[in-house]
Amino acid sequence: MHAGKKKKSFVGASAPLGYVPGLGRGAHGFTTRSDIGPARMASDVTDERHARPGRRTFGQQAAAEAEKRGEGGAAAGGTGGNKEEEEDLNDSNFDEFNGYGGSLFSSGPYDAEDEEADKVYDEIDVHMDQRRKTRREDRIREEVEKFRQERPKISQQFSDLKRGLGEVTKDQWDSLPETGSIRQKRLKTTSTRPDRYTPVPDSVIERTANMSGVTANLDAKQQKFGGFTTPFPGTMSVLNSGFTTPGGSRSTIDLQQMGDARNSMLGVKLDQVSDSVSGQTVVDPKGYLTDLNSMLPNSGADIEDVKKARLLLKSVTSSNPKHGPGWIAAARLEEVTGAMQNARSMILHGTESCPKTEDVWMEAIRLMQPEQKKPVAANAIRQLPNSVKLWVKATDLEEEKAAKKRVLKKALEQIPNSVRLWKSLVELHEPEEARLLLGRATECCPTSTELWLALARLETYDNARKVLNKARENIPTDRQIWVTAAQLEEANDNLSMVDKIVERAVTSLSNNMVEINREHWIEDAEKCEKAGSIGTAQSIVRTIIGHNVEEEDRKHTWMEDAESCIAHGAYECARAVFAHALSTYPSKKSIWLRSAHFEKNHGSRESLEALLQKAVSYCPKVEVLWLMGAKSKWLAGDVPAARSILSLAFQANPNSEDIWLAAVKLESENNEDERARKLLQKAREQAGTARVWMKSVKLEWVLGNVAGAIQMVEKAISLYPDAPKLWMMQAQLDMTTHSVDRARDHYSQAVKKCYSSVPLWLQLASLEEQCGNLTKARSVLERGLLRNPRSPELWLQSVRIEERANNTSVARTNMAKALQDCPNSGILWAHAIFMESRKQRKTKSVDALKACEHDPQVLLAVAKMMWAERIISKTRDWFARTVKIDPDLGDAWAYYYKFELRHGSEEQQQAVLKKAIAAEPHHGEEWCKVSKAIANWRKRTEEIMRVLGTTLSEPL
Repeated sequence: MHAGKKKKSFVGASAPLGYVPGLGRGAHGFTTRSDIGPARMASDVTDERHARPGRRTFGQQAAAEAEKRGEGGAAAGGTGGNKEEEEDLNDSNFDEFNGYGGSLFSSGPYDAEDEEADKVYDEIDVHMDQRRKTRREDRIREEVEKFRQERPKISQQFSDLKRGLGEVTKDQWDSLPETGSIRQKRLKTTSTRPDRYTPVPDSVIERTANMSGVTANLDAKQQKFGGFTTPFPGTMSVLNSGFTTPGGSRSTIDLQQMGDARNSMLGVKLDQVSDSVSGQTVVDPKGYLTDLNSMLPNSGADIEDVKKARLLLKSVTSSNPKHGPGWIAAARLEEVTGAMQNARSMILHGTESCPKTEDVWMEAIRLMQPEQKKPVAANAIRQLPNSVKLWVKATDLEEEKAAKKRVLKKALEQIPNSVRLWKSLVELHEPEEARLLLGRATECCPTSTELWLALARLETYDNARKVLNKARENIPTDRQIWVTAAQLEEANDNLSMVDKIVERAVTSLSNNMVEINREHWIEDAEKCEKAGSIGTAQSIVRTIIGHNVEEEDRKHTWMEDAESCIAHGAYECARAVFAHALSTYPSKKSIWLRSAHFEKNHGSRESLEALLQKAVSYCPKVEVLWLMGAKSKWLAGDVPAARSILSLAFQANPNSEDIWLAAVKLESENNEDERARKLLQKAREQAGTARVWMKSVKLEWVLGNVAGAIQMVEKAISLYPDAPKLWMMQAQLDMTTHSVDRARDHYSQAVKKCYSSVPLWLQLASLEEQCGNLTKARSVLERGLLRNPRSPELWLQSVRIEERANNTSVARTNMAKALQDCPNSGILWAHAIFMESRKQRKTKSVDALKACEHDPQVLLAVAKMMWAERIISKTRDWFARTVKIDPDLGDAWAYYYKFELRHGSEEQQQAVLKKAIAAEPHHGEEWCKVSKAIANWRKRTEEIMRVLGTTLSEPL
């Protein structure tokens, strides 16, 4: 029956947006928020209906739905007109490459395929952008750097001036003139307009008159509520003054006092509000005892603060008159304001209110005039007869010595157990009378260690021993009594008792439950050494050094104790620590070496030689100890003794390279060249090493036997082809015979055999540069950097080659690359500082110190920069800091000595020279040029310093 009927198009389709069933036939349906969703404007962007192209709004979506259903021709026509306007397909809007300006498919549906295509295109755009990102960033960076070079920032232009502000003193800063408005000043001075006066309103005048006088007539409200505005009884008034509103009119009301109180309270509140607004601090009553000393009420604001403080302190003293600090603060407030009479009156009121407060009486004595201080002190003592502070103050008020004694004796009648009073009385008497007084004092104060020790110092030897025994009985827990007893025995040459007393002290204190603190006992030993009691100090160290120390921690702990004593200047205590450690560990090489260095720096030559002689008997295989002993004898001029020590060392270490070379050096330094040759020949036969061969070649070279040196070095290289110093010596010998090509060939072979030796690459590059082959020199350095990456020496040489060739831009480029490759290299930063102009050196030095703060090369460069700026005091400080960090850097000592020759006194020059000789430096570019020269092979440190002092040039 239904087969012939046509199916409606809307059957089974979803309802359009905003559809209400039955609305067309007049039915009134209802919808809820869940049916229609949240309210939306027509211009809101929709989240569905294919809204991707152009981001359609709800209004556009509704128009599209209506057009699809064919609703309203006019509406459809309007929509079509809008589409035609949006989709301009004229030829003027067409481009051969990009097509139309708009999208041809913006009106079509936006499905999943379109979305996927857009994602692919977006990914392609991101990928292409990443490919060009590096070049684009580099181009932008270059443009920014170029722009900054042409137009630097204000902060960069004034960076050196801002850094110089750190040296401005406070007086210079305060002397700067204040900035002001010149225009306002000119207007004030040139204005001819008359002043404007505004008449005061009559209401203000009337209110002021009413406030200052007494009003006899009251209105009905005032009569009803008594002048208060709150009509309810029992509640707080608006003044918040603590009063309650009465329930009815009062019979007697003082309106004048009420008005004054109201004005005072309002003023305090307004001041508090102004304090909180302007950022000032409000009155702090707790801080007035310390803050009043700095109050100087000069301005109006200070005066207001004083008024507030006075009002507050008045309330404190009125509400709690027994509070002593309140009276003291009030008196000091009057003192700082200059009202001394008010201050004295205030503090006297305080003494009446607080007669048992010690601080109030002390303040009263201080504030009184000189003629009134003694009576006040007498009144104070009557009120507080047991106050030690008051008695001491009364003693200080007396001028005559007899009067002081009289006051102190009266005080001791009241307080016989006061140690302070006894000490003050003893100080006023002669030794004999003081001894009698101390005897009485120790009876009254038997627990005072100070009194017992003072009495023992005044007694004879026998009586002092008795006194100290009594002191130990009364105070069995004090170690100072035992230490004093040991010092007493040492002072009377009874050294055998010192160790016994110290041992008994430790035992007795331990039995009396006293903790044995090693640090405290070592401090006592250091004090004894400074007092001249060396035996007592060493005895304390020997007794206490092993107390409460674990066996595995002994060596480490004892070495720390020795270093601590050395740092405090207690050398005898440190010597006792080393002696005890060596007796416990006699075969420890490190302890012997530390002890030897200690004797070398802080002891005598005899003590060092005695220690080394004992050391080699326990550690005969330690070559350093033998060499130190031989050197000590050699420096003392005893060459036969040095030879005998080395002969004993040969017996203990027959094939030791160091001992052989030390013997050779001893003979060569004493002009025994033939004996040195024979020793080297034996050394090559018995302990042949590359170093022994190198010393042999060097000896022949310096003695003028160049041909023999060349033959010997060739034989040495055949035995040790991996020794870079032998190759360098061979090339240098070739240069002395003017065989440049042979030297180049030998260097070329050397860098192939020893490619990790940076000096070889430097020597080869220097040779090429001397021959004028800059290109080859650069190539050599590049190959060296490939073999030895991150080598600051090779980078520095590349920079210097370009500088010597006047290629400043290339040198700067190489330096920038070098600092990137080796950011913590001191020699590179030191050279970079002097590559800058004088104005930029300080900035570069700051960067250098940040990169390598404790590098001696950087510190030396900063010192030279200060010298170039003629900042003498700072230059000396920087040189001292450099040689302290690295005393082996000969360049630092040489420039330091050169500086003192120019700007120092004779004493300063000799002090630097003496320190350099003691340090014996061996390294440094300028130092090695002189010390390793063949002509200077016999020169010592002092001679090298004097040569460099004349040849070095001042920094520019």
